[in-house]
Amino acid sequence: MSVPITGKSSWPELVGVQATLAATAIAHDRPDVSVEVLPPGSPVIPDFNPTRVRVFINNGGFVNQVPVIG
Repeated sequence: MSVPITGKSSWPELVGVQATLAATAIAHDRPDVSVEVLPPGSPVIPDFNPTRVRVFINNGGFVNQVPVIG
């Protein structure tokens, strides 16, 4: 079992940023988590996963919600 890396758990500064840049920034800050970029209307299971960050984007490909661990 691995010990989670402590660090950021949310990225409010990425709202409005292009999805690829946001995913790269999150991966840089927290290499221990997987980053999921989700376009509008993507089905999601409302579960908590401490090793995941979901990045919700708009039709233009820009982050439209604060990405958070979970």
